[in-house]
Amino acid sequence: MIKLSVLEHGYIKEGFTVLDALSEATELIQFTEGLGYHRFWVSEHHGMPALSFSSPEVMISHLASHSSRIRVGSGGIMLPHYSAYKVAENFRLLEALYPGRIDLGIGRATGAMPLATAALNEGKRMNSQQFPVQIDDLIGYLYEDLPEDHRYAHLKAIPLIDSVPELWVLGSSSEGGKIAARHGVSYSFAHFFGVPGGEEAIHHYKTGFKPSIVRETPRTMITISVVCADTEEEARNLASSNQLYFLALMRGGQLSGFPSVETSLNYPYTAIEKEQINSRRHLSIVGDPEQVKRGILRISEFYNVDEIMIASAIHDFEARKRSFQLIAEAMREGEA
Repeated sequence: MIKLSVLEHGYIKEGFTVLDALSEATELIQFTEGLGYHRFWVSEHHGMPALSFSSPEVMISHLASHSSRIRVGSGGIMLPHYSAYKVAENFRLLEALYPGRIDLGIGRATGAMPLATAALNEGKRMNSQQFPVQIDDLIGYLYEDLPEDHRYAHLKAIPLIDSVPELWVLGSSSEGGKIAARHGVSYSFAHFFGVPGGEEAIHHYKTGFKPSIVRETPRTMITISVVCADTEEEARNLASSNQLYFLALMRGGQLSGFPSVETSLNYPYTAIEKEQINSRRHLSIVGDPEQVKRGILRISEFYNVDEIMIASAIHDFEARKRSFQLIAEAMREGEA
């Protein structure tokens, strides 16, 4: 059976508050854990009014304390903003608190609006080209394996523990796959971003993978946008909220909240906007349980990945839980 996981962005919905978003995330991890989902990751965004997760580390600790089995992690930590040493300390502490359940997903994007990026890097220059060096440092701290000639040789990331959080590189390009391969770590491709090249990225990762202290063999995951409901019509209505939200991002703007179905269906779309939405439909799987199952299996086989992570952005929380339930039940059908 394909392993299914959850990516949670912490949308602040139209008509709701930040506290509502945080409360729903807490309830959702408990609900999806009960359904057998394998991981629950939270994203990192800054200066974006409709998104509540600016500090994944804090949210991971909260969510892990309100669940018992499911792995909890970052999707991801935008490493170029930070010291690799501090990230290692944070996630070692999380691993000490919740041993065997913590994932450290790292990315090289900003995850932020330009002004927020400047504030995060005040007094220094953000340089994504240093990302591979930061990964080396991070591995060295997590595995206590810094080279003797390292500038911080013999420095330890506290606390000293026996287990290590799972390390993943997140990406939406071939370069991300190549970086993950060179460092011998797991790789997750963000299919839901809408950037082409996922097949090539995973190919580069698998063919270029070098065994490391982290992993001896490659491991892949792809994150896709999925909305499932009892009928295709209902699913398409529910998915309209996410379509309007991404339309605003594509056109260089932001919405103050994640739109309701009523708002999205009544929005006065121009012909160009409708075409932009239609051009992204192939990036999502939307439909009834059988349609969604076929779509997930098709993508899994096309990319030949080990795991599927699902982002299911729906305004109505009960409908969102229902979506995750229907997906889990559909994927279990026919399995031994």
